[in-house]
Amino acid sequence: MKKHYYQTWDSVKEHQVPQWYNDCKFGVMICWGPYSVPAYAPTNLEFGEVAGDEGWFCNNSYAEWYYNSVNVGKGPTYEHHKAVYGEDFPYENFVDMWKAENWEPEEWGQLFEDAGIKYVVLVTKQHDGFCLFPSKYTDYNSVMRGPKRDITGELARAVEKHGIRMGTYYSGLLDWTFEDTPIYGDTQGCFYSPTSAYADYAYLQSRELIDTYKPSVFWNDVGWPKQGEHALPNLIAHYYNTVEDGVVNDRFNGLYHDFTTKEYLSGEGSRKEKWELCRGMGMSFGYNAEECEESMITVRELIHLLVETVSNNGNLLIDIGPKADGTIPEAQVSRLQAVGKWLKHNGTGIYGTRCCKRENEQQNGTDIFYTEKEDSLYVFAELNGEMPKRFHINGINAENTVTALDQRVKFTCISNTEGILIQVEENASGYEMVGFEIK
Repeated sequence: MKKHYYQTWDSVKEHQVPQWYNDCKFGVMICWGPYSVPAYAPTNLEFGEVAGDEGWFCNNSYAEWYYNSVNVGKGPTYEHHKAVYGEDFPYENFVDMWKAENWEPEEWGQLFEDAGIKYVVLVTKQHDGFCLFPSKYTDYNSVMRGPKRDITGELARAVEKHGIRMGTYYSGLLDWTFEDTPIYGDTQGCFYSPTSAYADYAYLQSRELIDTYKPSVFWNDVGWPKQGEHALPNLIAHYYNTVEDGVVNDRFNGLYHDFTTKEYLSGEGSRKEKWELCRGMGMSFGYNAEECEESMITVRELIHLLVETVSNNGNLLIDIGPKADGTIPEAQVSRLQAVGKWLKHNGTGIYGTRCCKRENEQQNGTDIFYTEKEDSLYVFAELNGEMPKRFHINGINAENTVTALDQRVKFTCISNTEGILIQVEENASGYEMVGFEIK
């Protein structure tokens, strides 16, 4: 029998993280909007690397913050905007320059399936206030302006056809169409909700997203308007009653969450509680034409990040930033495809697994990660340099069966009184991270 949630915190907090979210491990966030037209931000800082002070906001590496970075009135993005568009060129002009003329949602769905993606979180409204759905509360949306398409609806249908769950990101606290005072300096107190009218607007649009698209993930960003905190139990109860196995993140002013979030270097993940790491492939979520190979995560680093995150009870939500025309940059496509090829061989040690009691470790420069599922222990080793490579697994005996997840990895096992020694003789998989199943 379906559980009914009431509009109280006590009732809402009875919700449990559904199995699908614990099982899926790998998702993609899509940050796409009018900011994809200027597609500019400096690439010298990773979020969380420095304090969120004036230095960060004047050198903000998030291209989707273009509006604010120009509005600050100094710094690389401001100077770029003056030089390319002119000091008096308003951000809103980018809306009608954003055409998405080459967007094929079916191609995205196929790419995500091939990459092993299990859920998608689309940025339906970034801090610039432009909505990627036909909201009845504003004409500032992608059906009335710009692409003149229901981006959210079309993408939902495409990914669901490929067996991928659809989620929605919503900027609950910030909307620069309501309050555009530039944000910079000490972040203490600078993220504000301007009016009760905006609090009502955020609530109503969130209900609209829930009722229209029934997203598997409702991903709120930054925080929630203080004036609307009293209505959050209503909103979340309505969400759970509409989407029984839905999940929400932790960006509701610390009041509630199904899972916690880490963003780049900011925040922490706990092995005791479900969490999610989100980051772009470069230093930005939105497309940044300034990004080059040197500022992007490598395939090896991306696979390492996925395995490390999953082994520590997290999900990896990797972001892509499509170009304004709707194509995904080749550097991002190739990375997704490479991870997908790795997962075809090693995914059984990722999907559906749980955080293992064994702590991850390092042996002679080799990183070792553990996951588990029912009666199987999975061991991932990141191999460096020439073969053979050895690492030791304690508490395993000769009666256990050891199998390489990728049959192109050749190895031998030697049992001793403390466990087994796995020696990799040859690694023809093409990937440094190799996995083993022990039963």
